[in-house]
Amino acid sequence: MRATVETPIGRMMMASDGEGLTELCLEDWWWATDHQAVLDSNRESDSEPDVFRITREWLTAYFAGERPGSDQVPPLHPAGTPFQHEVWNLVAEIPYGMTVSYGELAAELAERRGGGRMAAQAVGGAVKRNPVTIIVPCHRVVGAHESLTGYAGGINRKLWLLEHEGVDCSGFHIPAHSTAP
Repeated sequence: MRATVETPIGRMMMASDGEGLTELCLEDWWWATDHQAVLDSNRESDSEPDVFRITREWLTAYFAGERPGSDQVPPLHPAGTPFQHEVWNLVAEIPYGMTVSYGELAAELAERRGGGRMAAQAVGGAVKRNPVTIIVPCHRVVGAHESLTGYAGGINRKLWLLEHEGVDCSGFHIPAHSTAP
């Protein structure tokens, strides 16, 4: 099942297995499922799954500047490997208005696994595959030395989301191929 929702950063596509949210992304993301069939059907109906209504409510609250609580998060059923799920669960714990680096995530994951090392690149690969953006806040993950990298929606949207959450982005390094909002 698929549906769309309009947001301040663009139309977002939702997918569900009927019980949980399997995907939430902007329609122009490189990995987005083909949603052409729902692009013109952005209306709520009684027959759509509750997860879409809950997702819309969560997004409305988020974009209104509220901080939706964990009790407001729709059930999440993203497809991924066990490692990806570990990373996405860790990303979901990043507090509103805060950022962490890929290296910090890797260190935290290694510690939770009982020590050893974890490559920041491996964590970055899992973050890149996050199919439920914003709710699993991959926009809060930054590169080393506060470099803004790695957001499927583009650096401009990543900056917008961080600034929306009150993050001071003035110290971030913006890659040369990107432009500030």
